[in-house]
Amino acid sequence: MPSLKEVKGRIASVNSTLKITSAMKMVASAKLHRVQGAIENMLPYEHKLNDILSGFLSAEGSVSSPFAEQRAVERVAFVAVSSNSSLCGAFNANVIRRFHEAVASYPKLQGDQRLFFPIGKKIAEAVRKAGFKPEGEYQQLADHPTYKQASALAEHLMTLFATRQIDRVELIYNHFKSVSTQELLRENFLPITLSETSGSKKSATDYIVEPDRETLIRTLIPQVLSLKIYTLLLDSSAAEHAARTIAMQMATDNATDLLQELTIQYNKTRQQLITSELLDIVGSEVAAQ
Repeated sequence: MPSLKEVKGRIASVNSTLKITSAMKMVASAKLHRVQGAIENMLPYEHKLNDILSGFLSAEGSVSSPFAEQRAVERVAFVAVSSNSSLCGAFNANVIRRFHEAVASYPKLQGDQRLFFPIGKKIAEAVRKAGFKPEGEYQQLADHPTYKQASALAEHLMTLFATRQIDRVELIYNHFKSVSTQELLRENFLPITLSETSGSKKSATDYIVEPDRETLIRTLIPQVLSLKIYTLLLDSSAAEHAARTIAMQMATDNATDLLQELTIQYNKTRQQLITSELLDIVGSEVAAQ
């Protein structure tokens, strides 16, 4: 049986851990609320942009785009999003696992035929550990995503695709569904399918277009693609904070349960010691008589 000093030390240690996990839960919850606000502010613009593009695509007449060209995949780029820190459950482990699955799905591609754009410290470490070289440092995008930075990355990927330096771009990230649910996604970013760019078909709106419909669509598509990267980063950030909130809540609950068990153990041990001391006193008095 552990001594009172040992049990008391464990209680102090668990109490300290409990304070840390509780504070981290509150911080993660506050960050999640902020990111959700950013997503809600961005959604009206995204929906309207998609509605406009959908209206033009559903009109009569074919439309071409350099970002819709389907060709044999000889070079592929992977954009995977993780967090910069841990203590968020299986959030990072799932992204890393899906990343390795994505790379393995192209067994014929080797060396510089695969380009890696890791966003977040954890996935960047996994890329280097696997023997691959990241195409840049994007850790800041994982913590504080901005449209300007997201747009710059999207434009870089679009340039690589349009100049035939890559033939496909894949996205790997966690999608925020609710505080308790995050969905791991692997999506195709480029090439796009024009008929599926904005979802369901809609009747064409009677817009007055200058200079012409095709020019406008070619302008809208890069904006939609840039917005996709920004949305992805906000989505992943929200999923990260939700995962950390749940992980810290579970850790706090476990610490609370352990604290209760240790308190009961401490009280029982103390009671046994007191009982033992009383018996010794009574025994000594009886022996003296």
